[in-house]
Amino acid sequence: MNVLKEHKCFNGTVRFCQHDSSQTKTKMNFSTFIPDGPVKGCLIWLSGLTCNEENFITKAGSQKYLSEAGLMVICPDTSPRGLNLPGEHDGIEFGSGAGFYIDATTEGYKDHYRMYSYIANELYTLIQKEFKVGDNISIFGHSMGGHGALIIGLREKNKFKSVSAFAPVSNPQKSPWGSKAFVGYFGQDQKEWDLNDTTALITAGVSRDNEILIDQGSADPFLKERLLLNNLVEAAKGSKQKLNVRLQQGYDHSYYFIATFIEDHIQFHAKHF
Repeated sequence: MNVLKEHKCFNGTVRFCQHDSSQTKTKMNFSTFIPDGPVKGCLIWLSGLTCNEENFITKAGSQKYLSEAGLMVICPDTSPRGLNLPGEHDGIEFGSGAGFYIDATTEGYKDHYRMYSYIANELYTLIQKEFKVGDNISIFGHSMGGHGALIIGLREKNKFKSVSAFAPVSNPQKSPWGSKAFVGYFGQDQKEWDLNDTTALITAGVSRDNEILIDQGSADPFLKERLLLNNLVEAAKGSKQKLNVRLQQGYDHSYYFIATFIEDHIQFHAKHF
């Protein structure tokens, strides 16, 4: 792991790092904020479409609250980079900047687009080795990253202490964003589509033992046609999974929305360490 640059911030340090990934077979970048004092646990933040390791750490205003709670955050990039695979850079919903936190099965992509295993296994192990937080690790994210946090947190419930999301893509196989990505990453393999769709997982009976926090802006232009949160809410009604879904009046899909409620999410996760 190489530290590319660092900055003092709120009695802690923001670092931008790079390492060689065995899962993606590329160099992967991530950012961190680590308080100066004792660190109780680590939050993994997963960003949305077109984002990279810089968005959350520079826009969310989380450092003050993380420092006060004694928590660190690590923010990985949203996809492998530098591969130039067929179709990889043709749109925002698939390929570069749109890894969807899945393990692809299609030719070309299956060797590199392994963001699920990168987050749940490789990055998880790196956190334990480099930052000495034990198994006090939780996960959260926004939009595509909210989708990633939910599917990983559900399928790997014994690894992650808690899960939350901002405006997640909740039923990707029925969303224009997710369906395009799923065709590219899985072809027509419905088993993989369901395995990587939060609504389908909960419908199939997959659940965590604790509540998931979800914040959603009422003025989000993507809510009805692309995020499909109501599909998840309906699926959860007949399941064991408890959701705390908060519809925040007047807020949109931006980091202004995230910055407003990030303290709540940090406090939510802090209770689980």
